[in-house]
Parts: sequence; structure tokens; C-alpha cells
Amino acid sequence: MSRNLTFYIILFFTTISLSLQAQDEKLVASVSKNKLGVNQRLKVEYTINKQGADNFTPPDFKNFRVVGGPSQSISQSYINGVVKFSQSYTYILQPKRKGEFNLPPASIEIEGKTIQSNIIKIIVLNAVELPKDPNDPNYIASQNIHLVAEISKSRPYVGEGVYLEYRLYFSENVGIYDNAITESPQYNGFWNQEIKNNGTPVKQGTYNGEKYRYAVLHKALLVPTKSGKLTIDPMKMDIVVAVPTGRVDFFGNLITKQVRREFSSAKKTVSVKELPLKNKPENFNGAVGQFSFDVALSKQILKANESSLISVAIEGKGNLKLFELPKVETPKELEVYQPERKEKVSITSTGLKGTITDNYTVVPEYKGKYKIPSVSFSYFDPKKEVYQTINSEDMYVQVLEGKELTSTSTNNSVAKQDIKVTGSDFRYIQTKSEFNSIDKSDFFKSTLFYLLLIVPVVAIPVVILLNRKKEERDRDVEGNKRRLADKLAKKYLSEAQKQLGQKEAFYESLERALHNYLKAKLKVETSDISKDKITELLEKRNVDSDTINGFITVLNDCDFARYTPVDSVQMNQEFDKAKQIITQLDKQL
Repeated sequence: MSRNLTFYIILFFTTISLSLQAQDEKLVASVSKNKLGVNQRLKVEYTINKQGADNFTPPDFKNFRVVGGPSQSISQSYINGVVKFSQSYTYILQPKRKGEFNLPPASIEIEGKTIQSNIIKIIVLNAVELPKDPNDPNYIASQNIHLVAEISKSRPYVGEGVYLEYRLYFSENVGIYDNAITESPQYNGFWNQEIKNNGTPVKQGTYNGEKYRYAVLHKALLVPTKSGKLTIDPMKMDIVVAVPTGRVDFFGNLITKQVRREFSSAKKTVSVKELPLKNKPENFNGAVGQFSFDVALSKQILKANESSLISVAIEGKGNLKLFELPKVETPKELEVYQPERKEKVSITSTGLKGTITDNYTVVPEYKGKYKIPSVSFSYFDPKKEVYQTINSEDMYVQVLEGKELTSTSTNNSVAKQDIKVTGSDFRYIQTKSEFNSIDKSDFFKSTLFYLLLIVPVVAIPVVILLNRKKEERDRDVEGNKRRLADKLAKKYLSEAQKQLGQKEAFYESLERALHNYLKAKLKVETSDISKDKITELLEKRNVDSDTINGFITVLNDCDFARYTPVDSVQMNQEFDKAKQIITQLDKQL
């Protein structure tokens, strides 16, 4: 038994020895901070990761005064078969003057060769105000916790999305027990959308060249809507911080003191560039990103009163929700309804990504072949910094059956046709007839006789009246548009009701219903629907101010609710409020 134990002990130490020998020797220099005031101090640590090192030689600290050290420490661990060893030499330095300085490499000898550490750059600034008591918990907390706003691009174009992230950095010297956001940032001049954060895991990182832990508190996608210098206001937080007191309890555990302190991120300024005027296409409507464009027709051959769909789709990455899709122009002989919008868009750290489609319903009435001209779409690519234009191909609709269009030609002629003979064209003709008496009542002056006599007299005027009404309805293009918009508004309200409980889908459907209602009643397009325009148009139609304010409030609630937490009770209240507002408007309009 003792021999086996001796064997395993020898094997264990042999494994450790081989593991340590297998490591590549490195002498690493690190500092507590690489940017400080001339009246502050910093810690420099040189660490070797292999045993057997000797004759450590520090660098020449000619621009610094050594106020502490060197102190040595050794650490060794064996975890999951991996041996880790480190030996450290630590100095406390204070700069002699302002400037940018490089700490030269230190050196150490190991196994007959000399290795050197890395060079570290130190920036010494003006003297900073130091607290009367360096051990003040509030001062320690302020030096070890930082709330930082980081933005992916500081000089974007108008319409180009940028990614904003708020990080809370905290050193290993302190602990965080509680935190709450007291003031959320404002994004004036930006279209913004929050990006969902899956928890707040703690990660390792660096802040001002020092090692820190950090957690991502908030993420958002910002799309600038105007040029110039735009300011992002700070985020503010209340944080309960556990600060070490420098004392230990009876069991040797470090005693900490909890302090509550407000932290604030710095203001961020984004310089937004105007889109170039050179080579700007006439049909450019504000699309910025990378896109593909497609126009398709579901049916090319159909009969009168059959429907076909024209799909106008834009797919890609960019400001997808902030521009109008190109409109399709069709011959007047084709009845085309207002498009139905379909969106499949996701929000990522690189921008809006997905597809937006407008579906036009086409219903022909007259027989013939009709051309739907090509549609063009232009966008600005911020990566290439050029405008791109995509043109669709011409499409044709062929109507095989339906009404004939009145011809304007005066040279109408009838083409001759060959006689077609069938087996039943010539039959035997009888030359004699036979009369048989029948015993039936006279049809003349019977009930059926008078019924058949009166029905045409009554039916003909009714048919004429209905036909005239149909013709008037068919000629009423604006009326058809309003009726379709009414149907779409009802449809979107029903869709919003189905989406109750799903915040994003519900408020998008509710907002579409309100917009389509306005299209039906006020004869305005989506591009004209701003809140000021709505107020102006409704006032001209003598709608009272309470109803107008109620309508604007519902629209604002739809925008605001996308960026704030809401529950199903609030969604039901918003739905009922929208129905009530539409009813009030309907009575006054």
C-alpha cells in the first residue's frame, strides 16, 4: 500500500513539473491605470508564469518616483489537471511631470536566458482634485464604477442606423447590491427602437486601459432624421455600492460599507452628415441602406372581375420603416385598390433588417391586353457612398373575357368567315300536319297569364335602375378607394384585437387602422399623414378639438408604448379608446 502511495505522489509531482515546464515563459507588465493626474499614483506589476526565474531587473523609472515596493508574491494552483504558476513584482509610482511616457521593459533570467516584459504607455494629465480622505467610501465608489454610453458610429449619414449601448463598468474592488435607472436618455432628432436585452450577464473588459467587469444595461438602434450635431442626453442611475473599509472581521473576512450614489453617463454628440446632392435621383424618397427591389404579378391572364395581385417588395438592411415604397401606375381600364402593407422586419445591432411589401389588388372590367409600366426604386448606400437605382420590367395583363371597349376607329369592317357544316344543319322537313284535340283550360286571362304580363313591366325598370347605380359606382374611383379603406380599417382593427397581448404587433396594427380610416375620410395618402396635418384637416372639417386631441393622443400612445413596458389591460384600454374615437369622428364627418 505504501509503495502505491509513493508511486502516485511521485507521479503527481512529476506531472506538475512537466506541466510547468511545458508553459511558455512570459514576463507581463500591467498597470492599475494608464491615464492619471500628475498628483496621483499608479501600481505597476510584473508577472512571470514559470518557476526558476531569477535576477529580476526593473526598468529605469526616470519619469516616475518609486513611492512603494518592490513587493513580491507567488501563486500556484492545480485545477483539472492544469497547473498555473505566477510570481509577481509590484511597484507604486508617482509621476514627476505631465506628458506621455513609455515604461521601458523589465527583464528576468530563466534557464540561462533573459526575457523582457512589454512596454506600457502612460499618459499624465493636469493635477486632479483629491479628497481630503482617500478612504471616503463615496470617493472609492466614484473611482471604481463608471456608466458609459458607447455608439457604433459618430459620423453617420441622415437615415443611417447607429448602435447605442449603455455599459456599467465596475472594478473587482467593489460590489453592487442594487441599481435602478432614474433618468432615461432622450433621443431628439433620432428615430429610435430599443433592442431587447437577454439578461445582463457580467463580462470582462477594459476601461481606460484598466481591467474591469461590465454589464450591458440598455441597447438601442438610432436613425438620425436630420443633419447637424445631435446630442444624446445622459442616462442616470442610483446604485448601492459595497466599498471595502480595509478592516477584517473575526474570521478574516473583509468588512464592507454600503453607500448609495448616483452615476451618470457623459453626453454623446453625433455629427450627422447630409446626404449628397450630386447624382441624387429624382425619385429618391429617403431610403438609406443596402436593398433589393422586386415587382411581381400573381396572374397575367384572367377574366373580367377576376382579381390579380401586384406585389412591390423591398428587402435588405437599412431604414426600412422610414420611407414610402414606390407606387405602381396602371392603365385607367384596370381598377386598382389601395395597397395593403405587410412587414417582416427585425431589429438588430446592425440596423433594421427584413422585407416590406405593398400588395395592390387589380380587378379588370374590360377585355384586352394592358401594360403596367416598370417601377424604379432608388436608395443611398452609406458604405459605398453612392446612390443606387433598380428598375423593374414592364408587365402585361391580358383579359380574355369581359366588356368590349368602345372603338374610336371609323373603318370598322366585318371579316368574312367560311361556312361551317355540321351534321344537324339539314334535316327532313314535314309537308303534312295532324291536329289533335286537347282538353285543357285556356291560358289566356289565367293567373299565370297576368303574372307573366306584369313581371317584365316591373322588372325592367328595376334592372335599369340597378345597372345605372352599378355604372355610377364603377365610375366613382374616389368612392371605391374610400370603401376599400373602410374595409382595411375594419380589418386592421380586427387584426389589432387578435394581437392583444403581443405589444409590437398590436400597436402596429392599431396604428395602421387609424391611418387607413383617415385615408378613407380625408382622402390623404400615408406620406401626408403627420400629426400637424391631421389636426389641420380635421379642423377644416369642423371636428371639435376634444375629438382631435383624442385621436392624436391614441397615435402618440401607439408610438410611446413601443418603447415602454405595457400589459394586456393597457392594450385593451387603447383598443376601446381607438374604437370610441373613430365612432366620434364618424358622427362629425
